[in-house]
Amino acid sequence: MNRINALKQIAFEQKDCGFLVFNEYNMLYFTGCQGLACVLIPEKGNNTVYVYNVNYEQAKGEAKGFEVELVKRGENLIEKIAKQIKAFNIRKLAVDALSHENYRNLARKLRGETRLKIKGNLVWELRKVKDEKELELMRKAGELTTEGMRVAYEVIKPGVKEFEVAGEIEYAMRKCGCWGTAFETIVASGVRSAFPHGGCTEKAIRSGELVVVDIGATYHHYRSDMTRTLVAGKPSEKQKKIYDIVRLAQEQAYQTVKPKAKAGKIDAAARKIIEDAGYEEYFVHGLGHGVGLEVHEPPTLSPESKDKLMIGNVVTIEPGIYLVGFGGFRVEDTVAVRKGKAEKFTNGFYSLEAEK
Repeated sequence: MNRINALKQIAFEQKDCGFLVFNEYNMLYFTGCQGLACVLIPEKGNNTVYVYNVNYEQAKGEAKGFEVELVKRGENLIEKIAKQIKAFNIRKLAVDALSHENYRNLARKLRGETRLKIKGNLVWELRKVKDEKELELMRKAGELTTEGMRVAYEVIKPGVKEFEVAGEIEYAMRKCGCWGTAFETIVASGVRSAFPHGGCTEKAIRSGELVVVDIGATYHHYRSDMTRTLVAGKPSEKQKKIYDIVRLAQEQAYQTVKPKAKAGKIDAAARKIIEDAGYEEYFVHGLGHGVGLEVHEPPTLSPESKDKLMIGNVVTIEPGIYLVGFGGFRVEDTVAVRKGKAEKFTNGFYSLEAEK
């Protein structure tokens, strides 16, 4: 319940307050349970999860420390919540995320007796700083992801299809304890490797082609993210030259990851390497993003970012160069901000050549 108490400290400015959670990952963060309809956190009174019949028994077993309220067939969820808000005498209610229609319906049910505000950023302030338990789970997710990448280096060879590589990767991660993929596996070869989100198709990998492999494992709901670029066969001099630029940019950025570092400056550290090499226009995305229960979370590492890193942030460092018609290069690791040197949750396999 420490997370609940932390939310109350930043969300409840005075008495008679409450917080209503609708975002599925925020509900998972507070309750450890999936499949909920919403969560009501009052200043005084029992914290309550609302759940439909299909997930009712699971919620009773997993949502420890919460009252579990069944939303029966035919019942109106918003109306049910409004009655509980009135019963708790909540005068100020913050909501993390709510559709326009449901916002209007809830406001109408409360009839002006409760002041309603959308305050989704409050939960992000908590979620973006991971505690040691979360870091432990993410470290394991990183290990599982690294195992998947090891298999990628083993199976990529001329004639193998992209989806076959993806299948071997995902199978290997699952066998080692992965709960699922953190996102759709990317195995993009040849000219398709120049598409940052190239996906995975039935295309057969050809000798000498670049292959961008972007994978992630989920472990106890927490995720990891890792990308490597390799060649099926012997790399050309141009391929080796550009790869070395991206690899240097990633290492330079990684060395700047520390508490209080400005996210924009970390991005700039990588971007300068690529710019000095003459490929600035081909680095078409930000350097990285936060990771946790979702694969894209705050903080953001980009030229426009105003974020500052804090101990407990987990971010990706993923510079890239994408040459349409030739191929793409990206090297990515999931990195935790620590008191001393940053910690890589994914590591190894910094080679352009697949195993022969």
